[in-house]
Amino acid sequence: MRLNTQIKDFKQGSNILSIDIPHQLEATAKTGIGFIDDSFGGAGMTPSVTTLFTGVPGSGKTTLMLQLANSLVKQGHTCLFNTAEESLFQIRRTAKRLGLEHGFAVGDANHVPTILKTCNKLREDNPGKQLFLIIDSLQTLDDGHFSTGRITSATAERALQEITNYCKDNWVIALVVGQVNKAGQFSGSSKLKHMVDAHMHLKIETDERSDNFGYRLFEMQKNRFGGSGHAHILDMSSRGLKEYGTL
Repeated sequence: MRLNTQIKDFKQGSNILSIDIPHQLEATAKTGIGFIDDSFGGAGMTPSVTTLFTGVPGSGKTTLMLQLANSLVKQGHTCLFNTAEESLFQIRRTAKRLGLEHGFAVGDANHVPTILKTCNKLREDNPGKQLFLIIDSLQTLDDGHFSTGRITSATAERALQEITNYCKDNWVIALVVGQVNKAGQFSGSSKLKHMVDAHMHLKIETDERSDNFGYRLFEMQKNRFGGSGHAHILDMSSRGLKEYGTL
């Protein structure tokens, strides 16, 4: 069953109370990181959700996603962290610096069908467990549309749609890192933000007059499956990001 915007064989004009919600949409998966769970309304993430995670350069996007992958495995979930931004040696070095102790699956493919094939294998090997897919980052992906691997302005849209469809078909939860420039402007079509179920953003407070100067500000800017919680103030150290307070 594809959980898209339409219901198969739906009779237009039917009463809303006649629609049965799939049991998977009544479930949530806690991440084990309090401020992330809070940002999704307190109960964690809903299976099938695709989240776009943006942040200014140097804000700690990769660091937070590695901490999340570690925490997800600790919670009993399965997680694939796929990077095409950094080498796996760099990722392992960062994981060692952060003191991450719960092993999670990794990949370094930029070809979306290859990434999803790995997801299928992990689902097969870990029945009954919620699979999370973390991709760093959207701008590096090749959706496979061109046999030459050529990337165009539409590649990111096709890649994100392919990932979103996969999540809806298989109840997988995905977090896809997206890039913004130093001014905080998103590097890509604004259509991408409308394609996803949720949008998280991480920035650095640069106003020297602010009590939060130098801290990271984490907020949920969109969440189709519930509330967005508070904006959270995060402290960055060599051991990663941790919550300092809320706004």
